[in-house]
Amino acid sequence: MNEISYTEYPKEPVVISSLSVKFMKQSGFVPLKMNEDTLRIAMVDPLDFYTIDALKLAYGVSIEVCQGKKEDVLEAIERLYGTGSQSIDTIIEEAGKDMSEIIPGEENADYLRDLASEAPIIRLVNRLISNAVELRASDIHFEPYESEFRVRYRIDGVLHDAEFPPKRLQSAIISRVKIMAKLDIAERRLPQDGRIKLRVSDKTIDFRISTVPTLFGESLVMRILDRDNLVFDLEKLGFPDYILSQYIDLISQPYGMILVTGPTGSGKTSTLYTVLAKISSPENKIITLEDPVEYQLKGVNQIQVNPKIGMTFAGGLRSIVRQDPDIILVGEIRDRETAEIAIQSALTGHLLFSTLHTNDTAGAITRLLDMGVENFLLSSTLLGVLAQRLVRVICSYCKKSIIPEKKLLKSMGVSADEVAKIDFFDGKGCEECRHTGFRGRTGIFEYLPVNEDIRNEIIEKASTERIKDVMLKKGMATLRQDGWNKVRQGITTIPEVLRVTLEK
Repeated sequence: MNEISYTEYPKEPVVISSLSVKFMKQSGFVPLKMNEDTLRIAMVDPLDFYTIDALKLAYGVSIEVCQGKKEDVLEAIERLYGTGSQSIDTIIEEAGKDMSEIIPGEENADYLRDLASEAPIIRLVNRLISNAVELRASDIHFEPYESEFRVRYRIDGVLHDAEFPPKRLQSAIISRVKIMAKLDIAERRLPQDGRIKLRVSDKTIDFRISTVPTLFGESLVMRILDRDNLVFDLEKLGFPDYILSQYIDLISQPYGMILVTGPTGSGKTSTLYTVLAKISSPENKIITLEDPVEYQLKGVNQIQVNPKIGMTFAGGLRSIVRQDPDIILVGEIRDRETAEIAIQSALTGHLLFSTLHTNDTAGAITRLLDMGVENFLLSSTLLGVLAQRLVRVICSYCKKSIIPEKKLLKSMGVSADEVAKIDFFDGKGCEECRHTGFRGRTGIFEYLPVNEDIRNEIIEKASTERIKDVMLKKGMATLRQDGWNKVRQGITTIPEVLRVTLEK
């Protein structure tokens, strides 16, 4: 019997119902081809008649046996039926075969650990993770409900259903992720946080894990921190030219405070990391205080906030000022104490960056004043405020020309004369964009430089509306106006801009 070469092994798995990977590995064979009456296999021991007879009996076909090298057979099994090969449906079917339903609240930690260590569960979790990375997802959501268990991916800022594993696999899947993150699987009443570092598709990726107890079991979210997705280039983040030149001048100042505002998921951290990468040099010492540290930056001293042991933003900021930094990044200004120390740091010769959760640039100033920050100190230290959002980019593979609805144009507040000269686009939906019509995201921005006029408004403790009026009179564009410019350029759509911006 001639030994077959590795090139003769199939490129895709031969799908045979109820044929387990464990049985193939133990018996040393892999299917090569299957038709109505014959199953062709490569086998390490062609004289293993017990396995041959078992296959004949199970599938009612004749067995054609080829001699295969042990290493070739095992490698083929792993390639074709391992983590990255079987369909999710096949893995779920295999995982659920012998698993009985576990009643929530009655799980035994040792039993859960055993279930989570079963090969099908490991394969299922690994496949869900690798699929998410391939689809450029930023988060994986494992969500328990009364009668179902749902897995969703956040892609380009929007959640999409991924899989619905059987409810009975819920505890095993959640426990598997918790074991990977070295969390306590016996503790299901309190929230837990952890991290995992995995190699996926030849890339090393960090995952941030968060669990919270819900009515029907633990809800778990995995934040995917893929450094390859970080774009350390301000021009590629979507900055319009008129803002980019001003912002580059701003971040080159020797001292003062610079703020970036926007809701969670608006890209503030990515912008600040890009800024730090741009201004990082051997002459500068940069220290960051973050909650949590999302990406590790070369040449930057990064500190993780931990309120449980008293390491707060305010306390950490007091300490790092004594570390003789030139540039400081405070992850977020959440209270008066942090704001006051940040302003003192900026006054004493440090360039300080931070974020605030406000809707626009003018709102950041009034938020700090409402916190109790002295107006004269704020006017002396604040250099500029950047507000941003992320909009989805129209898929270039299925981009098509459209005529927008009149109500959308009305919502944008544009005139009929202006619309007549514009070509509008949308995505039809294709395989490349998973039929969403969008692929990737870009930023829309609003920039408020703190000039003499704005300083006077800060001294007067002016309202958000008053500061915004002054800003508009100076010709500064709002978030929605920058979004409209990107619609005119064919980058995004009107509904996308309306989705992420708020106009009063």
